[in-house]
Amino acid sequence: MRSLRTGLSLGSVLTGIAALGALLVAAPAAHAADTPLRDLAAAKGKAIGTAVTGSKLTGTYGDIAGAQFNSLTPGNAMKWETVEPTRGTYNWAEADQIVAFAQAHNQQVRGHTLVWHSQNPSWLTNGTWTSAQLSALLQDHISTEVTRYKGKLAAWDVVNEPFNEDGTYRSTLWYNGLGSDYIAQALTWAHAADPGAKLYINDYNVEGVNAKSTALYNLVKSLKERGVPIDGVGLQAHLILGQVPSTLQQNIQRFADLGVDVAITELDIRMQLPSDSAKLTQQAADYKAVFDACVAVSRCYGVTVWGFTDSDSWIPDVFSGYGAATPYDENYVPKPAYYAIAGSLGGTTTPPPTGACTAAYSVQSQWNTGFTGQVKITCSGAALSSWKVSWTYGAGQRITQAWNADCTQSGAAVTCANASYNGTVPNGGSVTFGFNASWSGSNPVPTVTLG
Repeated sequence: MRSLRTGLSLGSVLTGIAALGALLVAAPAAHAADTPLRDLAAAKGKAIGTAVTGSKLTGTYGDIAGAQFNSLTPGNAMKWETVEPTRGTYNWAEADQIVAFAQAHNQQVRGHTLVWHSQNPSWLTNGTWTSAQLSALLQDHISTEVTRYKGKLAAWDVVNEPFNEDGTYRSTLWYNGLGSDYIAQALTWAHAADPGAKLYINDYNVEGVNAKSTALYNLVKSLKERGVPIDGVGLQAHLILGQVPSTLQQNIQRFADLGVDVAITELDIRMQLPSDSAKLTQQAADYKAVFDACVAVSRCYGVTVWGFTDSDSWIPDVFSGYGAATPYDENYVPKPAYYAIAGSLGGTTTPPPTGACTAAYSVQSQWNTGFTGQVKITCSGAALSSWKVSWTYGAGQRITQAWNADCTQSGAAVTCANASYNGTVPNGGSVTFGFNASWSGSNPVPTVTLG
C-alpha cells in the first residue's frame, strides 16, 4: 500500500584503549543460536516477507533482506506511476532489480499493486476518458505488467483498497468510470496474463470482523460464485500499539472457509514516540499475536512486514509523532518484536546478552600532525553479521584514510561500518579496522554513541 524512508586521551602515552560499548547487531544472525526467520517460517509452511526499496538492496539492508525473508514486495517499484510515468514510456528498472535480487536469494516476489486509486501517473488521472477508453487502458496496463513478470512472481495484489470504512465502494477513477465490476475484470485480465500467479484483493482496516471486512468477505464470496479468478485476500495490518483486533484469527478463518488464501501483507505496528521498554514489550506481544493468528490457520499464506527497519518505514512521514513500527530499529538492531516473531515461528525468543559484542579503540602510532588508529570489535556470547561504530571527536580530529571499513565524517561525527567482506563477527571472534587521522594539540576521549 504505502511508500517507503572514539578517540583517546594520550598525553605522553602513545597507545591507549577506550571501550566503545556495545555495537550494532544485524541479521542474518543477531544471536549465535538464531535461525533465520525465513527458515523458521518455511518449517511452518509459511512465507515471511518484507517490502523493500530496490536502491537500498546492498550492504546491511540487502544482507538482512536476503537472509531473513523468503518473500519480497516492491514498496513502490511496480505501481503505475513508477512503471509508466508517461503514456507508453515504461520504467522497469527498480522492479527488475527487486525481481533479480529475489531470484538470486531464492525468494518469492509479491507484485504490488495493479489497480489502486493512488500513485497513478498524472497523464491517467488528469485525462478525460470514456468508459471504453478507461477499460482499455486498465486492461493494457494489467496485461503489460503481468506479462512482463509471468512465471517470476508468486502473487499479485491485483486490486488495492476498493472499500470505504462503512463497507461501501470507494469513489475512485475505476469505480466511477467502470462500476464495481472493474474488480472482476481486473482479476480476469491478470489471470489471462499469468495463469500461474495467485491473485489477491488487498485492503486495510479489514483485519478484524467489521463492516469493511464483511464487505470484502461478501465480494470474495460473490466472485467465487461467479467463477472469477480470485485466490486470496490481503489484510494489510497497519496497526497501532495495543490494538490488534481480537477477531483477527476468526476473520482469517472465515475467509479461508470461502476457499481462498489469506495473507498479512503490510504489517507494521506503530507507537507514539519516543519508544521505551514498555512500548517495545507491548509491540513484541502484538507482533506475536498477529503471527500466532496466521500460524493457527492453515490457509494463512504468511506475513509480510511493510519494511523491516525503522529507517525505511513510511509511518513517521504520515503519522506525526509516531514511528518505531518495524522489527528492526534504524540501526538494524533487532527489537523485541523480532524475537517475538521468531518465537511465534518456533525459534529463539531471547535477545543476545547486553554487551556481548564490544569495541575497543587504540592508537597504533602518533606524530606531530596525525595518528594511526585501530578499532577491534570482539564478540563473546553473541555474533554479528554486520557492524557499525560511531563517535564524535572533541578537538577537531579528522579521519583522512580508512581500511577494512567504510568511514564517513561530518563535522566532528564519525561513522565506520563494515566492508563487504568483514561484516561477520562470530561468537568468540573479532575483526579490526584502521584509519589515519589528523590532530593538533590534543586528542580527548569522545562520547560514544550507537549507530
